[in-house]
Amino acid sequence: MRVISTLSALFLALGACSSGVLDGSAAEASAKAAAPAVHPVSGLPVIDLAVKSKGKTHCFRVEVAATQEQQAKGLMFRTEMGADEGMLFPEETPRRPSFWMKNTVIPLDIIYVGTDNRILNIVNALPYDLTPLPSEGVAIAVLELNGGRAAQLGIKPGDKVTWKLPK
Repeated sequence: MRVISTLSALFLALGACSSGVLDGSAAEASAKAAAPAVHPVSGLPVIDLAVKSKGKTHCFRVEVAATQEQQAKGLMFRTEMGADEGMLFPEETPRRPSFWMKNTVIPLDIIYVGTDNRILNIVNALPYDLTPLPSEGVAIAVLELNGGRAAQLGIKPGDKVTWKLPK
C-alpha cells in the first residue's frame, strides 16, 4: 500500500510539471510526447523534475548526465541556463559526492539529494572555484540549478525531489 501511495505522489508531482497543449491537434501532442527531449547544446536527455517545498511544487526541465564522461563535463563552459533548467547527476550507487567548479562559467546551486529523495544540503558554488564542495550525507543524485535559484524559490534541505529517468 505504501508503494502505491508513493508512486501516486510521484506521478502527481510530475503531472503538475507537465505542460498541457493549448492549441494544435492531439496527433501533434502525441508525437511531441513520444519524442525524447534532447538538450540542443549538450545533446543530453531532458526530463521533468519537481521539488516540493512548503506545499508548493517547483518544476524544472533538467539535462541528465548519466555516464561518467557526461558527469565529468557537467555544465563546464556553458555561459547560460534558463531559470527553470538544470542538470541532474544520478548516482548508480549511493555515495558521498563532492563537486567543484573547474571550467564552470556560471554560478550554481549544487543540491545533494539523499536516499529518501530529500535534499541533504545546498551549496552555492562560484565560477571556476576548485574547492571541493561535499555532500553532507549519502546521495542518490546531485542537482545543479542557477546560482541563487534555490533561495529565490525557498527550496531548502528536507524538501522532496522527484524525477523519472529515461530508459
